[in-house]
Amino acid sequence: MGGWLRLLGALAGAAFGCAGALAQGAYPSAPVHVLVPFPPGGAVDIIARTLGDELGRQWGQSIIVENRPGAGGVIATQALVKAAPDGYTLILVAAGHALNPHFYARMPYGFDDFTPISLIGSSPNILLVAANSPFKTLADVLGAAREKPGQLSYGHAGTGTSPHLAGELLKALTKVDIAPVPYKGGAPSLGDLMGGHIPMTFNNIPESIAQIRAGTVRPLGVTTATRSAVLPDVPTIAEGGVPGYDTGVWWAVLAPAGLPAAIHDKLARDFAEVLKAPAVKNRLVELGATPIGSSPAELNAFIRAEHDRWGPILRAAGIKAE
Repeated sequence: MGGWLRLLGALAGAAFGCAGALAQGAYPSAPVHVLVPFPPGGAVDIIARTLGDELGRQWGQSIIVENRPGAGGVIATQALVKAAPDGYTLILVAAGHALNPHFYARMPYGFDDFTPISLIGSSPNILLVAANSPFKTLADVLGAAREKPGQLSYGHAGTGTSPHLAGELLKALTKVDIAPVPYKGGAPSLGDLMGGHIPMTFNNIPESIAQIRAGTVRPLGVTTATRSAVLPDVPTIAEGGVPGYDTGVWWAVLAPAGLPAAIHDKLARDFAEVLKAPAVKNRLVELGATPIGSSPAELNAFIRAEHDRWGPILRAAGIKAE
């Protein structure tokens, strides 16, 4: 009798293990939510929806993009940390994710509260003015700023975001006084630029390329050391008279800490592969972004290196959250 009981127990255990493996292997078996820390229409939103469309087709599940703007990405990121680590809640963060600990005295999370998935891509930012602006070149902007210190302003996507850092780096290297105007994302700042409420903005190329092509805004310079392939006629800011100027934006996918290894491996593999899909790759390149697709370990090291690299610069600039 004891032998039969042991056999039944072994069979039950095997069945349970198979059921667990099947359940785990079936991921995703329900809609996956991707949090976006900025409003609709911005670069992060556009890229999240591009990835979601392709992954949704491959997985046979809906990818639900949830926009939760505010506090430079902290609000959405805190929501991710509180979510169950089951692969059904992810977040697409931008470059400011690595820098927020420098801006906020009390952060509701740390780097160990995340499971890194993949570095998605990168792009230059770009200095924009309205189509009817008197500023035709970067030299015009710098000349006006020196003539009337503190009277010019520039819009950006929020404290600690890459457009904010692009503006502050310009100020630091040229010794001009231009007031930063924070928004809850790049799209609102772009709207105010076109509406004549601010004289210039720094924005990501993906969120502004349509307006540039439509002629409603004028690009004065890209922020990286080399020109953008989608805007080859737009000079770099370094070429415009600011030697050594070089900065940009990147995007990455994260999950909550404690993600099961099998789901982690699948997500890392699928996100790296989806960037090779023609629909995604071509869309990102068309938007002025460079697809990357890193391993989780590479992403983890990259985020921490970005945090450390910018720390001394930000402390010297004295930038804090509004």
